[in-house]
Amino acid sequence: MKRAPVPLRRLAVTLVVIAALLSPSLITVWVSTPSADDVQQRVRERTDRLGVVLMQEDEVPPMLANAVIATEDEAFYSHHGIDSIGLGRAILYDISNFCLCQGGSTITEQLVKDVYLAGSDRGYNKVADMVLALKVERVITKRQIMADYLSEITTGYGRYGVSAAACAYFHAPLGRLTLGQYALLAGVTQSPSNYDPTVNQHAATTRRSYVLAAMVADKMISSAEAAAAAAEPVLVAAGPGC
Repeated sequence: MKRAPVPLRRLAVTLVVIAALLSPSLITVWVSTPSADDVQQRVRERTDRLGVVLMQEDEVPPMLANAVIATEDEAFYSHHGIDSIGLGRAILYDISNFCLCQGGSTITEQLVKDVYLAGSDRGYNKVADMVLALKVERVITKRQIMADYLSEITTGYGRYGVSAAACAYFHAPLGRLTLGQYALLAGVTQSPSNYDPTVNQHAATTRRSYVLAAMVADKMISSAEAAAAAAEPVLVAAGPGC
């Protein structure tokens, strides 16, 4: 019988170890954490506090959602809050490289981190983050999770939400942006201080190209569409506004 490749065997062993270590903790944290029934209220409170628009699930441009999924959470529509394969791969990478380089967090976990855990998923909060993500996915739809996440996420230096970023960077409403502009927004969220195009246009351009390449790899767009989007200017001169 042919054995699985070494990387796959290592990943499988890692996942088994993770499950064994976390199972007792997950049960305890499940009981001690909130039910997540108030997630939408918490998101509204955060967006109100930040002074940004809280989008409904039908207000997220599909191309923007695709760009975010290709870049941050390819299994978004198939997992239930935790991407166990992605988490195992991230932990295996970190162990192999002696670093905390990859977090393995899903979009749902990132939303939970902001609205329940004050922006921290270190230590105990990482376990709570996973448990709350599972709970949130039992309460609201995937499309609303995406809308909530994009409404409140950091999108630049002191800037929150993709609607505000669209106005600041492109002087246009979110629904009227181009593929290149959606790709840039999807890229900024990963590291806002580094990829804010008003701070570092070169880094923002490089990141946009990465997002477009990920979308091509996931067959969301063609190579020709990616090339055209990569040729777009990073910022748009001030115009009529939003």
